[in-house]
Amino acid sequence: MSDSSKNFIRSLRTFVRRPREDFFLNRIDMKNVPAHIAIIMDGNGRWARKRGLPRVAGHRAGAKPIRETIRLAPEVGVKYLTLYTFSIENWKRPKSEVDSLMKLFEERLEEEIDELDENGVRLNVLGRVEELPESTRRAFKAAMARTAENNRLTLNLALNYGGRTEILDAVRDLADKVENKDIDPKEIDYSTISSFLYTKNQPDPELLIRTSGEQRVSNFLLWQIAYAELWITPVLWPDFTRSDFLQAIYDFQQRKRRFGGIEEDLE
Repeated sequence: MSDSSKNFIRSLRTFVRRPREDFFLNRIDMKNVPAHIAIIMDGNGRWARKRGLPRVAGHRAGAKPIRETIRLAPEVGVKYLTLYTFSIENWKRPKSEVDSLMKLFEERLEEEIDELDENGVRLNVLGRVEELPESTRRAFKAAMARTAENNRLTLNLALNYGGRTEILDAVRDLADKVENKDIDPKEIDYSTISSFLYTKNQPDPELLIRTSGEQRVSNFLLWQIAYAELWITPVLWPDFTRSDFLQAIYDFQQRKRRFGGIEEDLE
């Protein structure tokens, strides 16, 4: 395919996509955008399989919606964005796929770090970073150090992450504090436990997005999403667009959040 043909197709896609994007942008209340949105980016493998491609091709294709979502989130007022990048359970996948993923993480960091820094994005990793391969660990630590002072958007990458493991780590750290008499057990409350989680000093997600149509939370932010609104789409992650992200926010704003309270309007 010639370059002119490719440019025409890109222009056509933009022409078709833009009205839907504008539809939601014009209807979103910018004063009521969730401060923290979390996303389970599911469907890379199925996307690749449908096209007869190796799974790693789906992971590579998933880089584009990640980039677009990170760009769009602060534009609409999102302050914290948490992406489920690699779970503790993912180590069970074939070694070749895991190795490819780790290399892909490093490649994407190298390619995207300048833009992240210039756009005021602070990178943070949630999970047992010390268990990552050395080169991957070094790359993320360097990126976190470089972006530590940025404050336009905090980007949490849940990497080598599990919700139960996070709670387990918090309980162990809290137990040490109690044993050392730094904390009185009688004074432990919800905020105390939250302060020992990977997301300490961050608000809980108000909106959890999951792609690929699966209806489960997959051991993700189990403590933090206690009252999050769930938005599930059948779209596979590599096909997830800016319009999908905006639709999730728009749908969130149509809901009445009662946090266990009773419905006041019974009409």
